[in-house]
Amino acid sequence: MHALSLAFLTTFEVGPVEAVRIAAKAGYQMVGLRILPAAASGEPAYPLLTDENVLKEVRSALADTGVSVGDVEIIRLKAENDWDLFARFCERCEALGARHVLVAGDDTDRVRLTESFARFCKLAGRHRLTADLEFMPWTAVPDLKAALSIVEAAGHENGGVLVDALHYDRSATTLEEIAALPRGRVNYVQFCDGAVPYDPSDEGLIRIARGERLFPGEGGIDLLGLARAIPKDVTVSVEIPHRALAEKVDALGRAEMAIAATRAILRAAGHL
Repeated sequence: MHALSLAFLTTFEVGPVEAVRIAAKAGYQMVGLRILPAAASGEPAYPLLTDENVLKEVRSALADTGVSVGDVEIIRLKAENDWDLFARFCERCEALGARHVLVAGDDTDRVRLTESFARFCKLAGRHRLTADLEFMPWTAVPDLKAALSIVEAAGHENGGVLVDALHYDRSATTLEEIAALPRGRVNYVQFCDGAVPYDPSDEGLIRIARGERLFPGEGGIDLLGLARAIPKDVTVSVEIPHRALAEKVDALGRAEMAIAATRAILRAAGHL
């Protein structure tokens, strides 16, 4: 049975306390939170990293609702990294009782990127966290094959490959490769749908990924096949940012729509 987690981007406009409460109301067992910005610029800092009052409020909401923190975003590994910042990030993740850290690879030097990932895995492991490398077509880790190569070469048990439905569909990745992933390398997956055909440029891929995803069943991604390819007990993070819809439907409404559509796909695949 899959545990379902409300991803940060699905209800991007609300704060962490409200996200926890929305997750509980909509029926999710977990919630995803963002502490460090995903974009290089244009994204504000997140007070959850440094504000003790915010941390206290989030922990209180978690205790009140029974929701737990699934993944925390985002570590971007570059040619040069702020390891002191990463250490503070991991300390915060542990304080939240989080399980997984979303990691992106932006360093085009594969050897150095692998060394950085191994170093982060070691750091995350001290805080009982997994480090989950997400492949994205426009990054230095464009597909599952590249991600698994880095994770395996890094050689840490808490290292994982993060499969995002959108990026699987847009990259040179097959369902057979996903099904063949070692169980210990799959800690959670991300579910959404997307329009087909689509703009294959980096700009188009990023625009859709950050604000134009569709609810499962509304697009052309083989989500039924993906559901059958993943382990039946892995956490499913429901990541469906839809900025146009957010102007019409509030965060709770979208969270409810997202979980209903995801459950329908999982049920059809025999995973519920």
